Amino acid sequence: MDQLNLTTTMTEFVLLGLTQSPELEHFFFIAFFIVYVTTWLGNLTIIITVISDHRLHTPMYFLLANLAFLDVSDSSVSTPRLLLGLLSQCKTISFNDCLLQIFFFHFIGGAVVFLLVGMAVDRYVAIYKPLRYLIIMNRSVCVGIVALAWLGGFVHSAVQIGLLLQLPFCGPNVLDNFYCDVPQVIKLACTDTHVIELQMVFNNGVFLLIVFIILLISYIIILVQIWSHVTDGKRKALSTCGTQITVVCLIFIPTIFIYARPFKKFAIDKVVSVIYTVITPMLNSIIYTLRNAEMKKAIKRLMSRILFSCRKLKNIIYV
Repeated sequence: MDQLNLTTTMTEFVLLGLTQSPELEHFFFIAFFIVYVTTWLGNLTIIITVISDHRLHTPMYFLLANLAFLDVSDSSVSTPRLLLGLLSQCKTISFNDCLLQIFFFHFIGGAVVFLLVGMAVDRYVAIYKPLRYLIIMNRSVCVGIVALAWLGGFVHSAVQIGLLLQLPFCGPNVLDNFYCDVPQVIKLACTDTHVIELQMVFNNGVFLLIVFIILLISYIIILVQIWSHVTDGKRKALSTCGTQITVVCLIFIPTIFIYARPFKKFAIDKVVSVIYTVITPMLNSIIYTLRNAEMKKAIKRLMSRILFSCRKLKNIIYV
């Protein structure tokens, strides 16, 4: 009963945000608002282009469109709260909203990790089994990969919330961050959190590190196969794999830095958090559009169709 009372006394958390300087807050608001809008525009462009262009109705672009959707969702979990904190003096978040933010943050983040594994499998099949690629990576398999990614993210996030709900919270309630996440919240528990911290490190950091190593080894094997055996389309295959390796590094390196160590505070933690919660979702869309010639051509075709439709509609209106 005492533990229940301790748990229910915490009703809200105070988010300190990125800075206490009003001038910097205004600058950060403008900068991150532009980043957020760019994230939406870039990833929506990928999604709409893949859906509308029949030439991109392939397993690789199906998975890419799903990654773009996850990037938009991931950014929308934390960035609006960041912008609100920079614009408003009210920097509190309710206990339930905090847990909800943690749930969706790890739900979507976990789905991204599992989807990247699926995208590596897709490239492996494309390089090692090119003649049977479309047979192996059929629509059912692609949908299954996406479904498993979402399921994996859900299970991962449910474990996080399950561990947090075991802890009593009675104060203090100040989080030195711009959003709610496990490393900060767990430190506010009114009990010894050593064992829980180790569980969290294993469930987050060790898991991320293992998956990252597996993905790097997989892409090295794929690159060796491309370099030594592929003759037709070698440059395109190398570019595609290079793009995916870049995205994998952008996602995994900052998150491993945060989660694969005991929950000790470092001065650079907030900067790293901004990178993987706000910046990376934007960079992913830019990388996939700038480094992918086929995607750039498809976007040009889409823009041409839109301009043609606008001109046709204009002529009808004037007639």
